[in-house]
Amino acid sequence: MRAHECFHCKQWIEAGEEHDCWTTTEAALTKDLSEDLQDAWERLRETAVEFGDQRIYASHHSIMFARKSCYFFVRPKTKYLEICVFLGRPVNAPQVNKVIRTSKTKLAHLLRVTHRDEVEAPITDWLREAYDFEPLRKKAGESMRQQVGKSTSRRVGKSARRNGSRSRRSATR
Repeated sequence: MRAHECFHCKQWIEAGEEHDCWTTTEAALTKDLSEDLQDAWERLRETAVEFGDQRIYASHHSIMFARKSCYFFVRPKTKYLEICVFLGRPVNAPQVNKVIRTSKTKLAHLLRVTHRDEVEAPITDWLREAYDFEPLRKKAGESMRQQVGKSTSRRVGKSARRNGSRSRRSATR
């Protein structure tokens, strides 16, 4: 590839030079945070790690926390940590700035944290709920597929009987 400017990060890349502006690290995203925000970030990460097995990784401008899929992520900003928590229900609380439906089963809740003391209940409860929500959503999806499978087989059975009865009638005529 010839020399060019990266569309995303606007960095000049020489011909043949390796470039991946999407890859970053937690340290790179949190290095410029104030002391209060660093403390809040550490408390948030410690809380999430206590939940159990998961992947924690940096992606572009966010730090993602995922089991099978992301259950919450953090965008470090200069004055606050923006937290997006995926829950199966809407939460109406002063800590929640915005709620956005992201799928049939999930709603994204946007929060802002500026100090370590804010990383406590109810925020930690919502993070736990999001962590635990994943298997419930999977089980619900499995039961839906089972129900659809049963109703589909009934429909197939009826249509097969109809077609069979028609073919018998036409065969006897």
